[in-house]
Amino acid sequence: MTVQLVSLSELRASGDLAVARSVLLQHPPSSERTRMLAWIERFPTTAHVRANLEGHLTASALVVDGARERVLLTHHKKLQRWLQLGGHCDGEANLVRTALLEACEESGIGDLRIDPRPLDLDIHCIPARPSEPAHDHLDTRFVVYAPRGAVEVLSEESLELRWFTCAEVDRLETDDSVRRLVRLWQERGG
Repeated sequence: MTVQLVSLSELRASGDLAVARSVLLQHPPSSERTRMLAWIERFPTTAHVRANLEGHLTASALVVDGARERVLLTHHKKLQRWLQLGGHCDGEANLVRTALLEACEESGIGDLRIDPRPLDLDIHCIPARPSEPAHDHLDTRFVVYAPRGAVEVLSEESLELRWFTCAEVDRLETDDSVRRLVRLWQERGG
């Protein structure tokens, strides 16, 4: 199955949570999908807003190099671990657009293109900090492709950006969800 990759200029901004719902419905049924759809029903205007202190929708991206051999991970400054790129929707209901925008901002790479089909859904708790209580991130994860020869540029959110082979990710001290994300990308056909 050939999938049309999409650039940021092709993605429309939207605050309408019906857009997020339609993206989630593209993912196969799972307990995470059920919980995320219920979250949108429970918070029909704030499910995707950081000010919702119980939790909020987020979107992230597994950035793959042009040769489709390595993935780009960030050593996240606040969470102190290697993770995929991504972040808060901040009122943006187009989860595909949020994932690609975050990948562009955090990697510094231009011309990224996204597979608009969700690859993975993950719900995880963010620990309490002095400025905010513990809360859930309801994360929709996508695959984003970098052009050949792309060079990453460190952002303020990262301690380091680094390309890893899939075998290196398996040995990396990271979350199981990151390893699962890489495995799902490989199973999809890289």
